[in-house]
Amino acid sequence: MPRILIFSTTTGYQLRSFGEAALDLGVELTFATDRCHSLDDPWRDAAVAVRFHDEDASVAAVLAATADRPADGVIAVGDRPVVLAARVAEELGLPWHPPDAARASAHKRLARERMVQAGLPAPRYISTTVDADPIDLSRRARYPAVVKPVSLSGSRGVIRVDTPEACVAAFARVSTLLSRPEIRALRTGSEHEILIEDFIPGREYAVEGLMSRGAFSCLAVFDKPDPLDGPFFEETIYVTPPRADAGVRRAIVAAVAAAAAALGLAHGPIHAECRVSPADTVGKPPQVHVLEVAARPIGGLCSRVLRFTSDSSSVSLEHVLLGHALGERVAAARDDLAAAVMMIPIPRRGILRSVAGEDRAREVPHVEEVRITAKQDQLLEPLPEAGSYLGFVFARAPLPIEAEAAVREAHRRLVFTVDGAIDVRAG
Repeated sequence: MPRILIFSTTTGYQLRSFGEAALDLGVELTFATDRCHSLDDPWRDAAVAVRFHDEDASVAAVLAATADRPADGVIAVGDRPVVLAARVAEELGLPWHPPDAARASAHKRLARERMVQAGLPAPRYISTTVDADPIDLSRRARYPAVVKPVSLSGSRGVIRVDTPEACVAAFARVSTLLSRPEIRALRTGSEHEILIEDFIPGREYAVEGLMSRGAFSCLAVFDKPDPLDGPFFEETIYVTPPRADAGVRRAIVAAVAAAAAALGLAHGPIHAECRVSPADTVGKPPQVHVLEVAARPIGGLCSRVLRFTSDSSSVSLEHVLLGHALGERVAAARDDLAAAVMMIPIPRRGILRSVAGEDRAREVPHVEEVRITAKQDQLLEPLPEAGSYLGFVFARAPLPIEAEAAVREAHRRLVFTVDGAIDVRAG
């Protein structure tokens, strides 16, 4: 039985989907997760305990745990595990993204530097730290601008500013976010870094793809139908196929392929985010700015929005990724139905007391699943501080507009009771 190493945080939603796909394929999975070293296999999955900030020791731990029978492939789930996965793959001689490319993919400044060096469209940016003078920075920025941390994902800490005064306030807000204990505990080494870059107008899209020994293949292009113009950038709905015409889709795929090459990504899944600005001259193609290319698949439960047809069977994204990790040629194509996922936004800060209307939401035509992931009595925070969603709604329909309408209607039927949070402060 072939073995695949999966690097993930202990909270990765996608691990169950990989387990189901592995059973179908006859693949053994070995997990490497950031669990407590002191507990004796608390999840009963024989995972290797690693620390993503301590790469050398973690690489040694994984190699020791698999010395009796080395792995046949690797996969990383989430941004934090990608570098460790790359280093282990390099040690084992397995095809994967090189460590320096994986590191750049999870670090916005490094990614910007590589794209600029490759001559790709990129916003002008200022790289700085939390200790810098925000007033001086606000004078150097061009407006509108975006203030963002370099290593958080999911639009966390990303703020649009239109004036110097707003820039100073946003800089303070992002700095405060980066000083939080749970952020510092990640120990990424970049908790002090901030980017201030030009805001790029246009519509946002996401791309799911695979690198196969340096060659890019597109699995899906997602439309983001809700405008993402700020001041915060909460992603709510992904729809595939997108409304964009064939020319725009080709431009998006070409831009993502070029950005992945610029980063040096070589083999494995990638997930990209980009903005498409209207052409400034009649007859010219629209300009695609690739915002980021992650060396991992689409995150969490969102992967459930994708289904593929392989040998007349419907399979999951995880099924495709496991086969690719084992060296199989990808012969799957996205199935014929349009699909949409809503990442249910958090309306305001407070304590979640109850959720109602789930049954009514599931009754909406074309809705396949409603999954509430937030827990009762959990403290909720909206963006830009938020690090999670209330849950997810999935729909499949003959047309993209029908799938999008279905998740919107399902969301309309959900009722969340959120009490105001009480701040308890010393002094």
